[in-house]
Amino acid sequence: MFRKLVTSVLIVVVLAGAFAGWQFFTANTAFPQKSKYLYIHTGHVTWPEVLQSFRDSNLVKSPSMLDLLANRLDVPEKLKAGRYEIKNGMSLMDITRLLRNGTQAPVKLIITKLRTKENLAGFLGRKMEIDSMDVVNYYTNVDTMQQYGFDTNTVIAMIYPNTYTYFWNAPLHTIFDKFYTEYKNVWTEERRRQARNQGLTPVQAYTLASIVEEESTIKTDKDTIASIYLNRFKKGMRLQADPTIKFAMKDFTLRRIHTKYLSVESPYNTYMNAGLPPGPICTPSLATLDAVLHSPQTNYLYFVAKSDFSGRHVFTETFDQHVKVANEFRTALTIEQQKRAAKDSTVKPK
Repeated sequence: MFRKLVTSVLIVVVLAGAFAGWQFFTANTAFPQKSKYLYIHTGHVTWPEVLQSFRDSNLVKSPSMLDLLANRLDVPEKLKAGRYEIKNGMSLMDITRLLRNGTQAPVKLIITKLRTKENLAGFLGRKMEIDSMDVVNYYTNVDTMQQYGFDTNTVIAMIYPNTYTYFWNAPLHTIFDKFYTEYKNVWTEERRRQARNQGLTPVQAYTLASIVEEESTIKTDKDTIASIYLNRFKKGMRLQADPTIKFAMKDFTLRRIHTKYLSVESPYNTYMNAGLPPGPICTPSLATLDAVLHSPQTNYLYFVAKSDFSGRHVFTETFDQHVKVANEFRTALTIEQQKRAAKDSTVKPK
């Protein structure tokens, strides 16, 4: 009788162990997506908080078994802040090892076009652990910016469209150090030589490229547009670049720059201020930067969009020529807007 009891107990223990092992080593995720992310914030690296995150986010089917395994493998003592990818189909053992080893999933920051420093701060605040106000405080710190050779106006000239990879909880100096490394990679000795040939510093070339970027999406027009601004710049003329008015007003939806907008008080208003603005008005593509560096020698001083709305431009040397084609474009634009308004008025709401 005693032997039977012992045997039964052993069988129960073995089965319990097998069941626990089965839970530890088989898929235990509780979500249908390909993966979900667990964020462990700096200063909140405690196992009870992390375990509660697993429960709240419905990451695993058996939080209690995860707790048991994590404590057996000393996970609470080895936890690190970070962003961890929990892939569909992972076992509790997989997840425990992930946390124990601090194997973070990197964040890819894909920068295409940013227009303002505030855009940069908001972008980093959404993608990284840092607060957007910390970013603002960082780039407005004169001493910090001087370490990179920039100031609070030109800091955007350090940032080039690309994909940057970081850990989610990377400190700000690490983020900006990588921006600066990319800046140095872009500005090869050849590009620096080309900028000197145009009479520009790297920051000036980038600032001019940011204006050209906002002026046109037509690649074949960009180098000629750049030549016009360079001609004006070298002659001491005001650039009178419409995109700088949009930037000064912080209204990037404007399609027409009316006369009343031209008096906006801003150092970025190139209708009122001579020379280039204090810094870039966006992050231009490398193709646009190279269009500036390779811009041809021309006699053009003016340009305006073609009246066929193809996105191309008409380039002219004299103001009289410019006025003629500009009037053609304004007339065509007014007619087009009237047509759209008439069409919209005939559409009845459902």
